[in-house]
Amino acid sequence: MKADAAAADGSHDDFHAARLGDDAGDRPRKDVPHPKDAAEPDDVIHQPEDVDPDSSEELPGKAQRVDAEGGEKPMDAEPAQNKRAALVYNPTKVEPEELRGRVAELSKDAGWAEPLFYETTVDDLGDDATRAALDEKVDAVLVAGGDGTVRAVAEALTSTGVPLTILPSGTGNLLARNLYLPLDDTDTMIRATFEGDVHSIDTGLARIRRADGEIEEHGFSVMAGMGLDAAMIQNTRDDLKKQVGWVAYVDGAARSLVNAKPFRVMYQLNGHRLHSAKVQSVLFANCGALQGGVALIPDASIADGRLDVAVLQPTGVLGWLGVWRSIVWDNSVLRKFRAGRRVLERRKDSSVRYLRGTGIELATSPAQPIELDGDEFGEATRIYTSIIAGGLIVALPKGHDTSSI
Repeated sequence: MKADAAAADGSHDDFHAARLGDDAGDRPRKDVPHPKDAAEPDDVIHQPEDVDPDSSEELPGKAQRVDAEGGEKPMDAEPAQNKRAALVYNPTKVEPEELRGRVAELSKDAGWAEPLFYETTVDDLGDDATRAALDEKVDAVLVAGGDGTVRAVAEALTSTGVPLTILPSGTGNLLARNLYLPLDDTDTMIRATFEGDVHSIDTGLARIRRADGEIEEHGFSVMAGMGLDAAMIQNTRDDLKKQVGWVAYVDGAARSLVNAKPFRVMYQLNGHRLHSAKVQSVLFANCGALQGGVALIPDASIADGRLDVAVLQPTGVLGWLGVWRSIVWDNSVLRKFRAGRRVLERRKDSSVRYLRGTGIELATSPAQPIELDGDEFGEATRIYTSIIAGGLIVALPKGHDTSSI
């Protein structure tokens, strides 16, 4: 993708052409600058804050391996004759001893070697631990933790061909929900590693440019965002999140809306023309469903090779009501019925605009907050998001229905 080269050396290369969805509206203005010019660093260096590690401050350090009883083990494991799995888990989101015991027991029942166990820490959200497991030539990786842990492990497994088993834990479990996995049956998901089906799904890739010109690249499984949604996550209290789960984001949203101001962005879908818009938030989705059964993007698929984009551009209080109606009522209720879909076909509402393609580049100045799968990732003046089609293999229970994925 040429967007990274443009971000690195300032060139104005064209994007790859791609077959994209309808992008009518927001006609480009002749006086708007190119994204490169719109994203020129300002005088303030916006360094990213520490990413919420989806872990505990009491667990610092890099990737660490433990045995079935929790004792420390060297990172280099003894070779195994049979197939072997690795479990990467967040010890603050699970019962470690119980989980390790079940994975070890079911591995043995399946004729696999004793699994490798890796705990996440503040300095390793799970990606380094997963790479350590891959160095040991494991045949499968299980992950247990919140959305941040799943994101990090999935990023390390993308394009490796090693299957990922998701053991739902923590607050959101959005990837598990979009795969329609059982959220309260750990044994079924562990067994899926050894005797279940496998299915290829897409993964997202975000290339971020900071205000000082530094470029970072991160994966995401569910969605990325710039603007109000990221500010909402930054303003969500950790203590409240632990007490009431995802409902805590309502508190974060309320506190973010007080000072929410629209900002101008330049954006361009692969193969399409440049646009300018004032927005409150832009969401880049690999999956379409949120917590509570809310369909952010009802037609999104995790296995279609496409990136779905929601541009939130409400004007005033009525505009925010339009956003709520579009996401909570139209997408989650009306679209389920034929009569409701007819109503939506006749309605014109610009508060939320939907786009679809293989990738999109967006630039703004000054820098705006960024989030990936519910974790804050500091601020950026430019972001390019794309889809790696079929980049991740996931383990599913035997006979799991994949028609809605």
